Amino acid sequence: MPVLSVTELTISFSGPAVLENASLHIDRGERVCIVGRNGAGKSTLLKVISGEYGANSGSITFPEGGVATALPQEIPQDIDQTVREVVTSGFGSEGEALAKLHADLPHDPIDPERQWQMEARIEQTLKDLQLDPDAPFTTLSGGLKRRALLGKALVCEPSVLILDEPTNHLDIESILWLEDFLIGSKLTLLFVTHDRSFLKRLATRIVEVDLAQLNSYRCNYETYLDRKEELLEIEAKNRAAFEKKLSQEEAWLRKGIKARRTRNEGRVLALKKMREERQSWRSRSGTASFSLQQSGSSGAKVITAKQAAFSYGSTEILKPFDTQIMRRDRIGVIGANGSGKTTLLKLLLGKLQPTSGEIEHGSKLQVAYFDQMRAQLDYEKTVFDNVAGGNETVPVNGKQRHVMTYLQDFLFTPDRARASIKTLSGGERNRLLLARLFTQPANLLVLDEPTNDLDAETLELLEERILEFDGTLLLVSHDREFLENTVTSLFVLEGDGQVQEFNGGFNDWRKRKDQKIAEAAAPAKNSRNSWKEKKPKFTNKLRNELEALPKRIEELEERKEKLVEELADPATYQEGEEKVVRLKTEMDEIEAELELAFERWEELETLRESLTD
Repeated sequence: MPVLSVTELTISFSGPAVLENASLHIDRGERVCIVGRNGAGKSTLLKVISGEYGANSGSITFPEGGVATALPQEIPQDIDQTVREVVTSGFGSEGEALAKLHADLPHDPIDPERQWQMEARIEQTLKDLQLDPDAPFTTLSGGLKRRALLGKALVCEPSVLILDEPTNHLDIESILWLEDFLIGSKLTLLFVTHDRSFLKRLATRIVEVDLAQLNSYRCNYETYLDRKEELLEIEAKNRAAFEKKLSQEEAWLRKGIKARRTRNEGRVLALKKMREERQSWRSRSGTASFSLQQSGSSGAKVITAKQAAFSYGSTEILKPFDTQIMRRDRIGVIGANGSGKTTLLKLLLGKLQPTSGEIEHGSKLQVAYFDQMRAQLDYEKTVFDNVAGGNETVPVNGKQRHVMTYLQDFLFTPDRARASIKTLSGGERNRLLLARLFTQPANLLVLDEPTNDLDAETLELLEERILEFDGTLLLVSHDREFLENTVTSLFVLEGDGQVQEFNGGFNDWRKRKDQKIAEAAAPAKNSRNSWKEKKPKFTNKLRNELEALPKRIEELEERKEKLVEELADPATYQEGEEKVVRLKTEMDEIEAELELAFERWEELETLRESLTD
């Protein structure tokens, strides 16, 4: 029995329906990631399930009882409570009465047994999340604030925990802690995230919001991408065949008088139905197609820091450091929240002056700067005016382009381009900031957390454009995969004011750090007490399993090919939706078994080779 059932759900505002007669059933322990384009309705779906929004029609039920609770996307700024009081508030009116009881204030009566249950649950939640109950919420770091809010969401033991972009504004260590906690908790999760590393590690199932429907893929993210590509190819073939048939029928109907005298009325009726079906098709928005504008090359030396340091009053943010940034360097900046990453960027760009030492800029420098706070956007203006500044055209690669055409490259329809940016989603605002930024020719690209809220397709396109960029890159990000794919060296800020340089990508740095932690934690080796692990054996049972796997993989791949052929055949879809769903479900199961079979084959083959050497 599912813990959450969404049945025939329709959500519509002023425009086309966000969801139309969509259904979804989630089983206990599943970790379901909702994916889709910015503006497709992912966050809206979560808000309807959590009860924040109402639906036009359909039902949301919890067959085993319970509720869904949500971790807010943004951290509230008006909380003046201790951590214990924040967690207690997760019990709603009962929690309010309990808090007043402990503060010796007038309160609604509480059953003693219920009071004991709530207090036991609060203590366990604080312990599980490693929270200081007496710490004021306002004094916590961003990561600990989100952890306290997670405690508020979990204390009532919800049937489903809803997370909307839970990694936004978290540093890497906080993200890793959250991943480990959620995996170990066995909670049922429904979440939206732009962080592909987070998604790949957590998700056991993918649900895509597409064309107002919910399409379920019972597999991991990589398998989903493969399945999605195959299904899009199948859909394109089916639509092409339909369009060809429709064109032929239209041509038949337009034949001369003799043909019309003898025409088949049933055929005419079928053509009318085909027209109606064609009109009912929903169209996907296009793919973002923006590009970076490259200016002429800067000098060989881009930025030089000589014993540069920065303090706010008596608080030292960055200790004296030296660095030399050369043309075409691709540098990532990582560190905990509050460690000084944005301050370092502004110092290097000359937006802040060092309190000691000096910063020198090279010649012919042209900077494009992406500000994570979106301070460059005017929230009183439309999307169009934020990009154009009162003009009808913008310069792109030496030519003038109309603003409407330019904004379509960033997936803004004419209606959205004329809308106030107050109505945009977080991802749309980030796309707008990129659109504004990329009207500027640059040879130094500075990006401060550009990935927040972007959908996967836009994120991957941004990666491609950065890799094509022939200038110098400075990038602040907590997105591990984005960092790994775009930078070749790092500035690491550990929170002690030191700026450490590391040559290599993010994964290299992380392995080095984990290795150092393991070495520091390992007890000193005593040669007299040393022991050797038993050498594993490649038993006959393992050998037989290894030998049987290629045949099983071949059988699965043959069945997969047949399923692809069936799904590509338009006749399959004429046999009814039930057969299509059954075929797609079988395809998901085969994909999952294939992945496990390949992993097991590689594991056994590696073991065999290691014991043979």
